[in-house]
Amino acid sequence: MPGKSVEVLTADPAGIPTRQDGQDARPATGTEGLLAEVLAGVVRVEQVPADSHFFHDLGADSLVMAQFCARVRKRADLPTVSMKDIYRHPTLRSLATALADADADADAVPAPSPALGTDPAPARVPATAAAPAPAGTPRYVLCAALQLLIFLGYSCLTALVAVEGYEWISAGSGLPDSYLRSVLFAGAGFLGLCTLPVLAKWTLIGRWKAGEFPLWGMAYLRFWVVKTLIRTSPLRLFAGSPLYVLYLRALGARIGKGVTILTRTIPVCTDLLTIKEGTVIRKDVRISCYRAHAGLIQTGPVTLGSHVLVSEHTVLDIGTAMGDGAQLGHASCLHTGQRVPDGERRHGSPAQPAEVDYRTVAPADCSTVKRTLYGAWQLLNILAVYLPLAIGGVSALLAGIPQLKALLRPEPVAFTSAAFYLDALTVSVVLFFGAALAGLLVVGTVPRVLNRLIKPGKVYPLYGFHYGIQRAIALMTNRRFFTTLFGDSSGIVHYLRYLGYDLSGVEQTGSNFGTQVRHESPYLSAVGTGTMVADGLSLMNADFSSTSFRVSRTSIGPRNFLGNNIAYPAQGKTGDNCLLATKVMVPIDGPVREGTGLLGSPSFEIPRTVMRDNQFNHLQTGDELRRRLAAKNKHNAATAGLYLLARWIHFFVITLITMGAADLYPSIGASAFAPAGVLTLAFTVVHFALFERAVTGFKAHRPLYCSIYEPSFWRHERFWKMASTGYIQVFNGTPFKSMIWRLLGARIGKRVFDDGCSFPERTLVTVGDDSTLNAGTVIQCHSQEDGAFKSGHSTIGAGCTLGVGAFVHYGVTIGDGALLAPDSFLMKGEEIPSHARWGGNPAREMRDDTTRLEARREQTATHATWAPGN
Repeated sequence: MPGKSVEVLTADPAGIPTRQDGQDARPATGTEGLLAEVLAGVVRVEQVPADSHFFHDLGADSLVMAQFCARVRKRADLPTVSMKDIYRHPTLRSLATALADADADADAVPAPSPALGTDPAPARVPATAAAPAPAGTPRYVLCAALQLLIFLGYSCLTALVAVEGYEWISAGSGLPDSYLRSVLFAGAGFLGLCTLPVLAKWTLIGRWKAGEFPLWGMAYLRFWVVKTLIRTSPLRLFAGSPLYVLYLRALGARIGKGVTILTRTIPVCTDLLTIKEGTVIRKDVRISCYRAHAGLIQTGPVTLGSHVLVSEHTVLDIGTAMGDGAQLGHASCLHTGQRVPDGERRHGSPAQPAEVDYRTVAPADCSTVKRTLYGAWQLLNILAVYLPLAIGGVSALLAGIPQLKALLRPEPVAFTSAAFYLDALTVSVVLFFGAALAGLLVVGTVPRVLNRLIKPGKVYPLYGFHYGIQRAIALMTNRRFFTTLFGDSSGIVHYLRYLGYDLSGVEQTGSNFGTQVRHESPYLSAVGTGTMVADGLSLMNADFSSTSFRVSRTSIGPRNFLGNNIAYPAQGKTGDNCLLATKVMVPIDGPVREGTGLLGSPSFEIPRTVMRDNQFNHLQTGDELRRRLAAKNKHNAATAGLYLLARWIHFFVITLITMGAADLYPSIGASAFAPAGVLTLAFTVVHFALFERAVTGFKAHRPLYCSIYEPSFWRHERFWKMASTGYIQVFNGTPFKSMIWRLLGARIGKRVFDDGCSFPERTLVTVGDDSTLNAGTVIQCHSQEDGAFKSGHSTIGAGCTLGVGAFVHYGVTIGDGALLAPDSFLMKGEEIPSHARWGGNPAREMRDDTTRLEARREQTATHATWAPGN
């Protein structure tokens, strides 16, 4: 059991080591003996019993065992060992036996024969050409300059159009005329923003083809322009709507009838996307038809047959396919070359055969006419209601507030007077805090009323009244501002209860939930007593088919701990006292797991806790807990105040910029607003960087190992809350992203390509020259397990590639030129050698041949590679 002391060895009169029960504890010779020698050096003992449990008896943890694996990999006389091997075979004797059996299997298993339509081995990595020479600094700088000019031109154009539109609407005579003008301007503006990406794509690119081109060149610049316009289009807000499908078709995607796409990550290379009728793609799916790899942008096809199901938190890499009726489970990934045959099911990262049926909703009547009417109704509401009201609201605001109205008159330069700043102060306070209070009132009342119209367990057709109600509930109750404000504090429990969560009998820890908690219905979300959630939890309350949906209660048991980025389904088979590790696939079949830990995708059992983390248990009970929790609450309350202060100051300065442009407008016209957007973005970068560095005293983070009830952890929570990330993603795919990371304290090399990576602890990250960081990648230099917090440095070498959706933990070292495959989870303490290829969840070495032994034992089908053109 966890917490058991290290086993003591004695010696018989002949000097032979024995256990307390008298049995011979000497490691055998050969592999077992060599493994024992390495492990003894890691845990710093003279000898390790051959049948002692790594975690229960020796007191090791995943960080220690990762160091053991790294040392084993450096020994030419030992086979490669992964963390998955360690957890499945947690003694030296069982590990050595498993490795010997694997060698025997390798000799006995013949190489598979290639055949189109077969399922490739999950650890297979197709051969790629040698990496190109890194782009030179002149080309890198030129690309940055052109991107900046394009941004400035686009900002000026949109400002000019917006101002002219406002003037035209304001010139209307009476309310009916102003409303009609608002509708016309809103319609024209909406149509223009939706049409521009389509025109740019067909003009600059034409049809996408499978291939590759280097970063930072002219081909990449055209790619970046098209990608940016596509992903900033207002139609991305219509994910789950028939209008979204029409948008993708206009961009060149081949999509059949009755397809439902819920993800907001819009595919970029749309000509390479084929989706047949009746397919469902859930939210949080990454399917872009391109990837960045070793200084290149590579494009390739993704083909989905009819009636396919792609579940949540999945990644489809280029060169993948799913046959008719195929399924891919949640928290899974198809690597390049993988194909799911017709009617078969896969899950895991990389995907492997599964017996689980992920289709849980019966079909309903949802005709083409119904889809068309729903899309038309959405469009009508946008053009005739929401946008005119928004535009009219701005007009009413400017006309109704005397301070703003005075600025529209041609007067001397008002922003030189004290009254100007007092007016801006008043306006910003009223709007910012008024909107926050109004928003808090709305999220706790309106969705609660709407929820009465949805019955749990009942199957409703898509694109009807109830579908619209459900989407409205999810939209209103998932407000990032409030979860960030209350998260990582005692306030998050009260906020989630206010939304509708069932948190009966909750034990307050001050860190019950992080700042990123999402759901599809808060009224069907329940979390048990004593459970803690790190961050990135997504409660899957809704299930979908191509014609229907159903909401169900999603319950997480008591005394659990959930790591980062977990999608928890309504059918989850976990109960009391479970550890769900980062990016774990929550099982939905088999017995209910209790009193254990789960790691990986597909998941397997690991120890619930380790001895090292038990040293803080005395801080989590009795008077000591009450005293420390009270101090933590005071610290967190001050942190929430700083968070509001930072956001309000940001809003106040933006108000100043806007009012200053309005003050200059009578004298210089619409050009007064042209630089306002650029100035706002520049100020945003400097403002949040200043606040973020200030809360750390302008010092770099130091590695920590402490309780969540120690002030050093509270200061780290304050940093998380102040470390805004939304504005940074605006610079994805540009050299300016690296500049901002450096401003925030990260050590970033030259010509690093960042297509959407995030660093929660910037000053603990080092990235080498010419590395490639894909969209959705996370380099997280911390870990929390129950009441223990740990952090450390992570180093990414030069020329490395981190795949789409990959997750890198703390204490990691990745050698130069190494590759981490998409959707991989690289555990803490791992060391990837230079030019190695790793992947999977948890990540391990991937080979170009078919000798990945464990994969063979798990597979029941014939394996082969598949690539475009076969």
